[in-house]
Amino acid sequence: MTLPIVFYLFSFVLGAVVGSFLNVCIYRLPTGESVVFPPSRCTSCGTRIRPWDNIPILSWLILRGACRACRAKISARYPLVELINGLLCLALFLKFGPTLTFAALFVFCSALVAISFIDLDHQIIPDVISLPGIVLGFVLSFFLPWLGWLNSLIGIAAGGGSLLLVAWLYERLTGKEGMGGGDIKLLAMMGAFLGWRAVPFIIFASSLVGSVIGLTLMMLQKKDSKLAIPFGPFLALGALLYIFFGKAIILWYLSIGAR
Repeated sequence: MTLPIVFYLFSFVLGAVVGSFLNVCIYRLPTGESVVFPPSRCTSCGTRIRPWDNIPILSWLILRGACRACRAKISARYPLVELINGLLCLALFLKFGPTLTFAALFVFCSALVAISFIDLDHQIIPDVISLPGIVLGFVLSFFLPWLGWLNSLIGIAAGGGSLLLVAWLYERLTGKEGMGGGDIKLLAMMGAFLGWRAVPFIIFASSLVGSVIGLTLMMLQKKDSKLAIPFGPFLALGALLYIFFGKAIILWYLSIGAR
């Protein structure tokens, strides 16, 4: 069924608006601030941002990336987060249409966007996102026939348990902590939303992409293996690849093995 284009435009706008809220979460959650009060304000002069200066993407462009009051520069990350979330919402709507699956995965993907940018900045994955995410994913599994509560429950155990085992083995072999608890809870959340079958794919895809990017950065920066790279964004990328291309990639891989 083909829907009027206004529905697709609305999905992008919805994603961008939620992306604006994600910017607040990304900035405030690591510092323990409330994401509700006080209202959005300039981080340089403290001036409250008016509604007409808080329109996703457009306001940043109109203001040329600066605060109206003090003209301090506003990071391009703000419209970038809004754009990414808007495109994700549109892509999900194109794939799943106006369904509960779309709504559930939109919440999930928005959480991944916030987690990724927080992890990039602070090398932490806030429990305030991942732990409620595990519960929400499991609750939604009762209403999503393609997921199912047992699939979700096993996904939680497989996601959290697999990384916990890897972290334990690494620490036993090297005497160093190689993976934080945040990554373990994040993969458990992914298992809750996507089911246990997604877990091996996400681990493989995130490890592959993370290894390639990590080695590239080390060569460019001429640093050794102690270079710390947050793993959360790679897990998020693996989950997104599974949502949009997982079946196609798995079928392609199996077709190669069958030759």
